[in-house]
Amino acid sequence: MLDKAPNQKLSDLLQKFGGALAAGDIDGAVDCFQEDCYWRDLVTFTWNIKTMEGRDQIRDMLKSRLAGTKPSNWQIAEGEDAAENDGLLEGWISFETEVARGFGQIRVRDGKIWTLLTTMVELKGFEEPAGFARPMGAKHGAGRNRPTWKEEREKEQAELGFSKQPYCLIIGGGQGGIALGARLRQLGVPTIIVEKNERPGDSWRKRYKSLCLHDPVWYDHLPYIDFPKNWPVFSPKDKIGDWLEMYTKVMELNYWGSTEAKSASYDDKKKEWTVTVTRDGKDIVLKPKQLVLATGMSAKPNMPKIKGMENFKGDQHHSSKHPGPDAYAGKKAVVIGSNNSAHDICAALWEAGIDVTMVQRSSTHIVRSDTLMDVGLSALYSEKAVQSGMTTAKADLIFASLPYKILHEFQIPLYAEMKKRDAAFYEGLEKAGFMLDWGDDNSGLFMKYLRRGSGYYIDIGASQLIIDGEIKLARGDVKEIREHSVLLEDGTELPADLIVYATGYGSMNGWAADLISREVADKVGKCWGLGSSTTKDPGPWEGEQRNMWKPTQQEALWFHGGNLHQSRHYSQFLSLQLKARMEGIPTPVYALQQVHHKG
Repeated sequence: MLDKAPNQKLSDLLQKFGGALAAGDIDGAVDCFQEDCYWRDLVTFTWNIKTMEGRDQIRDMLKSRLAGTKPSNWQIAEGEDAAENDGLLEGWISFETEVARGFGQIRVRDGKIWTLLTTMVELKGFEEPAGFARPMGAKHGAGRNRPTWKEEREKEQAELGFSKQPYCLIIGGGQGGIALGARLRQLGVPTIIVEKNERPGDSWRKRYKSLCLHDPVWYDHLPYIDFPKNWPVFSPKDKIGDWLEMYTKVMELNYWGSTEAKSASYDDKKKEWTVTVTRDGKDIVLKPKQLVLATGMSAKPNMPKIKGMENFKGDQHHSSKHPGPDAYAGKKAVVIGSNNSAHDICAALWEAGIDVTMVQRSSTHIVRSDTLMDVGLSALYSEKAVQSGMTTAKADLIFASLPYKILHEFQIPLYAEMKKRDAAFYEGLEKAGFMLDWGDDNSGLFMKYLRRGSGYYIDIGASQLIIDGEIKLARGDVKEIREHSVLLEDGTELPADLIVYATGYGSMNGWAADLISREVADKVGKCWGLGSSTTKDPGPWEGEQRNMWKPTQQEALWFHGGNLHQSRHYSQFLSLQLKARMEGIPTPVYALQQVHHKG
């Protein structure tokens, strides 16, 4: 007898799984999974971002949430076909819950589910006005004194925050706040974005002049509007700034530039925030129901305290304040740090003819940009992937469907290939004295990013300057800053007219401490990291990014950030959580994250 075709196999399994869920047969549903299995849910079942690892965790979740979720209509997604290779059956699936429509990805081995991803696409009755439901725009017909679109927009801008309060306030108008604001706009959630810079995109424009995206264009689209087909693969900072400003305008976001959030407090009885902001020199009090800190991972600089800093006679600043090399011609520069910003700044200083030394305090993971694109990203985010039919949405979901618990296992062979391919490059770096690493388990850049958000450089040229000795290299901790030099622990003294502290950034909950209180920041705990017990990512294992894009221990307080990919992808799920709360849809959170680390 011939084996069943992949579509039939998957349909049969989905029918069995869906039937067990509909019947409330939790044991029957759990039996559809392998012993070694993972179910990652983005909001649909858990009103959380949560990965269930193993049958016992899946059983516990279903006992808590199945009756309230009422899932149904499990099937292969319309227009999709299952595929089977080397005993692994994969497919795109659709399903419904009582309040939402869902989409997902499934992997099956030996007839049982190995990995399952379930994501919320839309809330029933609150769909985005798109496609056949798109707004008409022009008002056909006739009517006396009808306002134009421009007049309606101006009225909204004049009222929101004054005679009408926003339901949601987003603090931080970089890519994260803008992407989330666009999602909320399409869902009809009254939202204000406040940003201390004057214009959207200034958070990019005001960084050092050589800054550009190290991620390729296919990885970096914003929601709704992709970059044009002729957009550069790696965007310069000012071009990204202009794109964000354009996007903010055409997506009709209520964006308050030159506005600084001063304080915030939450009223448990009224279930609302009181947030004081300063705009155009005046204090304004806002009363949102939901507060989102979208200040990003690169907004709370870690400025070290080193003996003698106050005695330095030259210029010293954190990398986030670095203006570029123009003012330092003929000077001697010391850059403390060896990650992305340090390399970029060193290269730009060298290009301007400045004598520059990088101080490497700990090992750094280096991967060449071309190799990363070819080996690490090309299957999902590349022109080749686009030509083969890969969409940004599918690429995001494929990446999201790999549970963090086993993601490193998929990454290790990729980085082994990169190490082999660029062996001569790495040999040159080590001969120059550069301390290399590949992550605690050789899983490379993506895992380092997810675990700690630091410790790497995507090489676009600075590494060769180190190999050639053009960027000087010193190793060790800094003991003291003197009037005209940097003294290392081993006694090495580096003459300096300029010191740049490329020393990274603190946890996003530091903003909660500044804006709200240390008590609330500690109640929420550390943002970012998986609990992998690797360097700078202490356990216990949590299996998702701490406190990101999901409910926190502080009611109505949310954190949104990450790179352009994460800002795009996770804004969908955060916006749906906020919309559901605005509409009064019950949102019982399963497995609210516990706090193990305060900062």
